[in-house]
Amino acid sequence: MKRHQIKTSKESFGKENAYLRAEKRLKELKGFYWHLFWYLAVNIFLIIVILVNSNGDNIWHFGTYTTPFFWGIGLGFHALSVFGKNLIFSKRWEDRKIQEHMDKEKKQWK
Repeated sequence: MKRHQIKTSKESFGKENAYLRAEKRLKELKGFYWHLFWYLAVNIFLIIVILVNSNGDNIWHFGTYTTPFFWGIGLGFHALSVFGKNLIFSKRWEDRKIQEHMDKEKKQWK
């Protein structure tokens, strides 16, 4: 096998791997947005039903908001699982920390 063929196969493997990672990320985002859509749709529907059936009397009752509250906690954890990976320890944060350590090492050797 020639060097060109090996290089080409490595490049195609890298592109395929990047595509698979991007596809996985897209599925995560799509799953979160569908979760958010259903959260809003169902909870708006429930609150409207409660308003119509109680003539507005039970709107401030805790039971009215238990579903949005507890489902919202789940939605928050879902958001953290999708967006939280890069929220705190982003690539920019990693680069900045690496630079700080390199600068610290450089100062020690002077």
